[in-house]
Amino acid sequence: MSLTRTERLLRACRGEPVDRPPVWLMRQAGRYLPSYRAARAGLSFLDTCRDVERAVEISLQPLREVGTEAVILFSDIFVPVLGLGVELDFQPGPLIARPIRTRADVEKLAEPDVERAVPYVFETLRRLRRVLEPEAVPLLGFAGAPFTLAAYLVEGRGTRHFAELKRLLYVDPDALRALLARLTELTVRYLEAQIRAGAQVVQLFDTWAGILGEPEYRAWALPAQREIAERLAGAGAPLILYVNDGAHLFGATLESGADVLSLDWRVDLAEAARRAGRRASLQGNLDPCALAAPRERIAAWVGELARAAAPARGHVLNLGHGCLPDTPVEGVRAFTDAARNLSR
Repeated sequence: MSLTRTERLLRACRGEPVDRPPVWLMRQAGRYLPSYRAARAGLSFLDTCRDVERAVEISLQPLREVGTEAVILFSDIFVPVLGLGVELDFQPGPLIARPIRTRADVEKLAEPDVERAVPYVFETLRRLRRVLEPEAVPLLGFAGAPFTLAAYLVEGRGTRHFAELKRLLYVDPDALRALLARLTELTVRYLEAQIRAGAQVVQLFDTWAGILGEPEYRAWALPAQREIAERLAGAGAPLILYVNDGAHLFGATLESGADVLSLDWRVDLAEAARRAGRRASLQGNLDPCALAAPRERIAAWVGELARAAAPARGHVLNLGHGCLPDTPVEGVRAFTDAARNLSR
């Protein structure tokens, strides 16, 4: 079977036969690459996202330098909340000038108009697709899931426990439900616009849903994930769902309707393949810290992951989280090389 990189990724996501798993890495464009640091020099994060030429350059760096087989848009999960009229900065994570903590705060949010608020995101995607189409390299878009966006909006910044969010969940659940409804609409519109601009696969990051127990996850995170999957079902781009620290939630994520479940390294991939059956393909799930190991050990682990995931309906090789800033570039190359060697 001879497949292009685009065919390989799309087929794996849909559970169709492939010659070997495709490979890309979460947070593959980032601080571990000297070229990324050079491209970002003197610019804030948001200014870098707004600079279309620079965002295109950064998005393409992993394809050229470490052999990844797909390109993901350079941006951040929190960028689309600018479409709600939220005052936002990155230091380095999202910092909200006025946190959302009451129903009145939710009602003050603007009606989402992402194409007007963040047009540079879609122009970056259009330019990337034009570059990648002749090479048959797939393009991924992404968004933050509503619960994770709510976590930052309520808290005002990233924290360890998200106590303000939890307080709202228990003390004023109607306010949180109203916020999640707004964010679900925002996320659907944002991903639909990304697909129209050229994204062929989209990933939904629920970075903070792992702080929830399963009953709370089913009540507060899963309904939005399911609605997003249902509304994107006819858009023509497979949906990947990633729940960080979500090993205890794997069974529930199978009910999300996502085409692919991206797993962190705490999940036993073989057991996940058995449980998922034909319901979803799997993505992952090497510990990012393992990329500091010698090349031969990384190759061995890639082989183990491929064997463990073989019973799954489809498998996309990836990490169990994003590349860390101190990830050795050679470790990333070893990972992508090992994936390509699986077909030999």
